[in-house]
This record gives sequence, structure tokens and C-alpha cells, in this order.
Amino acid sequence: MSVLILGAALVAVGGPAAAINLDDADNNSATGIHPIQGQAQVDNITIVYEVFGPADRETVLLIAGAGAQMTMWSDELCEELVERGYRVVRFDNRDTGLSTHLDHLDRPDWEEIIAAANESRPLPLPYTVTDMANDSVGLLDALEIEKAHVVGASMGGAIAQRIAIHHPERTCSLTLFFSETGNPEMPGPTEEFLALPPPPPAGSEIEEIVEHEVLVARTLGSPAYPTDEDVLREYSRQNVERDYDPIAQERHSAAITAESDRRELLNRLNVSTIVLHGDSDILVPVENGHDLAANIPGARLIVVRGMGHDIPEQLEPLFADAIALAATNSTCGSYPVQDDGTIRWTLPVFPAGPRLFAVRT
Repeated sequence: MSVLILGAALVAVGGPAAAINLDDADNNSATGIHPIQGQAQVDNITIVYEVFGPADRETVLLIAGAGAQMTMWSDELCEELVERGYRVVRFDNRDTGLSTHLDHLDRPDWEEIIAAANESRPLPLPYTVTDMANDSVGLLDALEIEKAHVVGASMGGAIAQRIAIHHPERTCSLTLFFSETGNPEMPGPTEEFLALPPPPPAGSEIEEIVEHEVLVARTLGSPAYPTDEDVLREYSRQNVERDYDPIAQERHSAAITAESDRRELLNRLNVSTIVLHGDSDILVPVENGHDLAANIPGARLIVVRGMGHDIPEQLEPLFADAIALAATNSTCGSYPVQDDGTIRWTLPVFPAGPRLFAVRT
């Protein structure tokens, strides 16, 4: 495993499945890259998605984390990947955003889940991470995408791992942001995170919900790359207005909490993999990133000093770099090229030259 450590002084420049298009184009894109919006029927789940870029390119599939909507992947990051020669698909997981909410499953029975775990009985889960991975593959089927560069953040990283484990023929490369292996010996959330108040119930005043979302985002955010308060508040408000379902978030939490140790399965993978993790992550501490990279053969780990459990706007080009690095080292088809026929690869920009350290373990 090789490890790249980026200094905090880094400054980045700035049943059968079927798909139905909802809109031919969205004119909100400042750069003229218009996402196509649509929905796919995957068994009994309707998955709402957006596609950026032409269909004749290799596809990057972006998978959001627990309770997160596809809007966690900014338009700017998606457009950056298109400019690098990829087609990009982002989507709302089941129980988030505009995709199907499985309200009939109600709230997880946490007492029974814990009792079943202690007694080594099957856990009474609403659904599993593997079910969500199958949703993702079903979306690829609906879009007639044979294989993709699979990218996941947080719980989305666990979903991405399950895709690579159970559907290796669909996985060109793997890029995992602030994710983990399910190793029970790794540190979990810190006391700072656990001290956060629970989310307000559905139907609460929108200002109360937004305040809670801002508090959580600030707590999880990157101390070296803070987000402007007004920007954070507006982003939170737009997400809450798009969807707010705290019970559905609990169903996500049950799925990832009950996920088993994947290390043995991960060690069998043969896929180009990049793991990117911040050393200031209080939800999934950085030791988890080291453990994840150590258990995927050939994986490379990028540790960013001062980054938390988020994708700061200042670092979006770095996240795009990580995806591109995994993709260009894959064996799936051709590398993305610019018009002049050269492979596009950019390194982050530092004010005093590169502070990039390679450590071999």
C-alpha cells in the first residue's frame, strides 16, 4: 500500500429495470454542461438520477452516504469530471431525496436488532447495504451501462465496496472517500459527534431543521477548509426543502451499523483503488482509511491534513484527481483524453510548491 499525505497548506484551484428521462436538459449549469434528469425502476424502487456528459464516455457512478441526497456531489464536481472526459451519474439512494421512501418499513427496532446481534440471530433489518448495492447495479442496468468507475463516500463507500465484491465485472475502478471496512476493532465516532442532538422530527419548523443540519455540518466539517456560514445555511435549506425524512435516515443507519466485517472479501479484489480520508474526521476516524487501504490489494491511500467528514469546495479538484487516478490505472477501456489526444491529469496546487509525501508500507 502506498500512502500520500497532503499538507494542510494545500490550496485547490477553483424486476427488469427501465430508465425514463424527466427532462432533456437543466439550464442552471453555469458552465453549459447540462445534466439529464430521469428515474429508473429497479424492482420495487424508483431511483431518481442525473447524468452529466455524453453517453459514449466511461461512466463515473457517484454513491452518496447515509441519509445524504445526490446533491452532496456538487454540480461543480460533476462538471469537473465531465471536463476530464467522463460521463457522470449521481442519484438518490432508496429512502433519500426524490427516490422511493420505504415508509411501510417504519423505524428500525433497535432493541431487537441489538438483542439479535448479541444472540447471533439474523438481524431484523429493513434492508441491507448489499440491497443498496444492488439498487446501484440496477440503475446501471436501466441506463445500459456495462461497467463504471464506482465512487462512494462514507456509507456510500461501503455500498461501493459491496458492488466491487459482488459485481466485480461491473467495477472498472473504486474510489472511496472517508469510508471503512466494517472492522470492529477500528475507532468509531468521537464523543464530539455522539454529543450532537438528535434530528428534529418530520413536520418540525423548517428553521429548526435547518439549524440542526447546519450544526451537524459544522461539527463534521473540515477545520482547515471551512465552508462559509451563509453558503452552508443555504445548502442545508435547499436539501431540507428537497427532502427531510429522519426515520428513513434511521433505516440507513441500521443498514450500515449491522454491516459485517468485509476485510476478507476486500482482500480478494483485483481493482484499481484510491482511498481518500481526512485526518480530522470525527465520524469515521482516519485509522479506518488506513485499514481500508491496507485490506484492498494495491490500493493507494491519500490522507488530507485538516479535512473532516465532508467534501469542501476548496478540495473538489483533489477529489476529482483521486477519481481520475483510480480510473486511469484501471483496465476498463481507454483513458479519458483531451481534444489534443493527451491524458488529462492535474495535481493540486500548493502556494509554496508541492507538499506531497509518499510513504511505503
